Amino acid sequence: MTMSAENLSLLERAGLPADMQILLAKYPRADWESVHTIGHLGQFWISRHDMFRELGGALVASIDHLREEKIDAAGFARWFAPRLNHFLGDLEGHHQIEDYQYFPMFAAADQRLAKGFDLLEQDHHLIHEMLERNASAAQAFHGDLIAGADRLAFSRDAYAKEAESLLTGLLRHLEDEEDLLIPLLIDQGEEKFGGY
Repeated sequence: MTMSAENLSLLERAGLPADMQILLAKYPRADWESVHTIGHLGQFWISRHDMFRELGGALVASIDHLREEKIDAAGFARWFAPRLNHFLGDLEGHHQIEDYQYFPMFAAADQRLAKGFDLLEQDHHLIHEMLERNASAAQAFHGDLIAGADRLAFSRDAYAKEAESLLTGLLRHLEDEEDLLIPLLIDQGEEKFGGY
């Protein structure tokens, strides 16, 4: 099944199209740990992605805790701000390194995957826009939280919507990136890419 450009949109696709899964078919995700060895570079990549998954999920879940009054506003504000800043800053930095250093190197290593790495770079542009919207909504929410403003419920829900959308897109992107990257590292060896 071929995918149209619309199906490739980050928030619409359900995975990579078949022509981008050439190496994934050879090295399926189920075999990564049991059959194939993932070296330090691959393990590092997966651990960074897991950190983004965990922290992004915690930020989204924290809104429900606030809604359900499982945490008070002051405690939430102290917990929320540093974690959100860490999440947004690290994610942006991670994507910049990928776009300018790793993705061009990976795409050149196997031209059959070049379209896949181009797709991931396009995702980064959309995720960047989502990060900006998320940061803006979070700033308004945090300001209302600190001030105890009447608009708190509105700004909280506006932030929650942006956070949930960002997490949905990010989870899709991270899985697709791993489905391109890890099989490539297994196939060609990490040493080629500066790993060991």
